[in-house]
Amino acid sequence: TDVRDHQQRAHDVGQDMPQHDARGMHADDTGGLHIFLGLLDHRGTAHNAGVAGDTSAGGLARLDWSIVDGTDLVLLDRKSGHRAIHKLPTIPDDPARGILDGVTALLKSAGVAARDVGFFVHGTTLATNAILQRRTAKTGMVTNRGFRDVLEIGRQRRPSFYNLSTPKPVPPVTRDCIVEVAGRLDERGCIVEPLDEDAVRAAGRAFREMGVASVAVCFLHAYANPAHEGRARDILREDWPELYISASAEVLREFREFERFASTAMNASLQPVLDRYLRRLADGLARLGITAPPLVMQSNGGAVSLPTVCAAPIHTFFSGPAGGVVAAARLGREIAIPDMITFDMGGTSSDVSLIRGGKPGKRGLREMAGFPIRIPALDIHTIGAGGGSIAWIDPGGLLKVGPQSAGADPGPALYGRGGTDATVTDANIVLGRLSGRALLGGAMAAFPDLSLAALTRLGEGIGLDAPAAAAGIVEIVNVNMMGAIRTVSVERGEDPRTCALIAFGGAGPLHAVEIARELGIGHVIVPPRPGLLSASGLLDAGRRGDFSVTRLVAAAPQSLAALREGLEILDASGCAWRQAEGLDAKNTKNEWALDLRYLGQAFELTLPLDAARIDAAVLDGLAAQFHQRHESLNGYAMPDHPVEIVTLRLGVVAKNPDPMAEPPARTPAAEAIVSRRPVWFRETGFVDTPIHDRAHLGPGYHFTGPAVIEQSDATTIVPPGAALLVDAARCLRIEVAA
Repeated sequence: TDVRDHQQRAHDVGQDMPQHDARGMHADDTGGLHIFLGLLDHRGTAHNAGVAGDTSAGGLARLDWSIVDGTDLVLLDRKSGHRAIHKLPTIPDDPARGILDGVTALLKSAGVAARDVGFFVHGTTLATNAILQRRTAKTGMVTNRGFRDVLEIGRQRRPSFYNLSTPKPVPPVTRDCIVEVAGRLDERGCIVEPLDEDAVRAAGRAFREMGVASVAVCFLHAYANPAHEGRARDILREDWPELYISASAEVLREFREFERFASTAMNASLQPVLDRYLRRLADGLARLGITAPPLVMQSNGGAVSLPTVCAAPIHTFFSGPAGGVVAAARLGREIAIPDMITFDMGGTSSDVSLIRGGKPGKRGLREMAGFPIRIPALDIHTIGAGGGSIAWIDPGGLLKVGPQSAGADPGPALYGRGGTDATVTDANIVLGRLSGRALLGGAMAAFPDLSLAALTRLGEGIGLDAPAAAAGIVEIVNVNMMGAIRTVSVERGEDPRTCALIAFGGAGPLHAVEIARELGIGHVIVPPRPGLLSASGLLDAGRRGDFSVTRLVAAAPQSLAALREGLEILDASGCAWRQAEGLDAKNTKNEWALDLRYLGQAFELTLPLDAARIDAAVLDGLAAQFHQRHESLNGYAMPDHPVEIVTLRLGVVAKNPDPMAEPPARTPAAEAIVSRRPVWFRETGFVDTPIHDRAHLGPGYHFTGPAVIEQSDATTIVPPGAALLVDAARCLRIEVAA
């Protein structure tokens, strides 16, 4: 069960695990090490090392590592496809030390020298945890005179319309740490009032007295002209070289001051936190002898260098789940299933995303700790439903599940670490869906009697025996996750029945077929290593930088000069990024796009632009595409209404070679059924069910449920009536009966 920390799981502290990728000794190969925060499969939490295939140092051509929630590391030999795996517990107080301990152990168990690691990618939720737990640095802000309260005023929207007592979120910069200075630009970037440089210097002195560690510089209309922000930044740095500074035009060069100010303030509050952490990690890797420069996964599905991340840490908010979506998209292309809904269920949360035509959806606006954050990110929807979600009874006597979670410590009652609340994991144990044997091949004890006791206590409160209460928990959490899938499909105008559901994470395959059946989805795909897919996704992710600039102009020939100027700004930003990342322009490609809307609208649609060239004919074509897209999404178009171009966008992408698939299992398929036990299914109640060992399932193996398939990182449930086939890529393809 994945114990990833997100918005509804703020109580799980410090669960930050990176991802790493390691290149081997051959220059033509590429590898990746991915480390996440604690991954706990149904067998427990963490410290198990296993090697898949012969991974002696002399035979490694490419090394891949991965850690996912709980800390899972995967080391891949890209030439042979062999993987070595290691799991270990998260160290909340010092996640960098936990990662380094895991790297050391995995290198030793795989017989690999640190010098052979050639590529290292790290996916982290440290920024998310810091924001949700308010463990950020004390931050100041410099802004225009009269605009001190932008963060407090916000959009004047209440989270709950009928609840007048809902507390307001606390801004990342409190009002007493915001200093106003004279200076003003208009919406075109023209100077209305010159910047008061002496006031900026006085603000720096005030910040020293306040004890702030980082400063956000946020001026109105800086997207049109960043000169005032740049000068204020330089003045502050002259007097205080070690100060962390975030200028809004560098973080987000787009209009809408509330979103830009909030994003910049949050970025500034995270800079000291991420910088200290990544420095410790980089120094530790260097001491181990790993010479490959570490990279960090971003929310957009691409990796960047440590200096880039330290300058803009808000881009790592969704880096953990992004790895799973990237890996799922790659797998879909391999097995010729381009339309998928990803379902990543862990210990505290579940992440879902829609993939169409082999490409994940994207979103530019997310909410974090009650504030809007504009970052380029994959469209991933997260809910607080996972294996550790706690079942409880509300004042009306109704059974509820989550979003509270038992986390990794104490965890579900099954772990015997002091947890007494009934969780989804405990319910699956009582129903026979999970094995009650020792966890992680004997590395961790399991206590199914404690799960039964927890479910018995819960059931007594609502007049149900333990199995009935457990069945209710499973059905409730399934309904919760069905709602999440509808959010990324039906609410986006997409029909989920036209997609396959790809299930991964420690608990995803446990629930996927039942969820698909209720939603009318006909096919479920379970990858070979579902619990490690997010970690392996870092191996698939290339390097990526995203840039934007607002130009509020009509989609008409008179706007061509302004649009071309914007494209030149983006091209210069892309070139600077490539140089900073050490990338050759020949190995990268540019992806151009524009945001358009009808004049007077408050939302935009993004359309691709073929190249950094724009003329009257291109504008006409964009307007026609916009009308068509608007009608397909919203049910109407206004072809006679003026169209406005809002923001120009550029993505610079450098792709990694796809990792080689794992070698086929050598164990004969005839040995697949290893035991039998009573398992509860909604259709039958408890029924004697065969238990399959997935390591013994070769391509072509097929059967009809009911069945349970166990492996080291996940368990798959095949309900009655569902038909399973192992394909050539060793994925489980499950046909869902109605």
